[in-house]
Amino acid sequence: MTQHSVRHFGMVIGLKPECIPDYRVLHDGPGVRDLLNAANIRNFNIFLTMMPDGKPYEFAYYQYVGADYEADMARLNADPRNVAWLALCDPMQVPLPGHKSWTIIDSIFFQP
Repeated sequence: MTQHSVRHFGMVIGLKPECIPDYRVLHDGPGVRDLLNAANIRNFNIFLTMMPDGKPYEFAYYQYVGADYEADMARLNADPRNVAWLALCDPMQVPLPGHKSWTIIDSIFFQP
């Protein structure tokens, strides 16, 4: 088995305050966890916090352990179950100005 480098990703997006309860319920279920695993995504975490501006923001982190990120993401994005999942989640979120969805944020420190 070939060993691949682990890639780390961080993301941020706003969440509509009135959607927080429904968003939490969606993520308490199985969702698309199996699809994420099939796309070589591991350790996916989503954190929710109220920022000083009074708005809720989600911060997400995941690791990619595959060999072809673009191909894995293309398959994930084309999967009908993932498309349906995003159709539920996306309207609850508020992208940062100038973005259409999650904003990828730079990693500046990692402690394995």
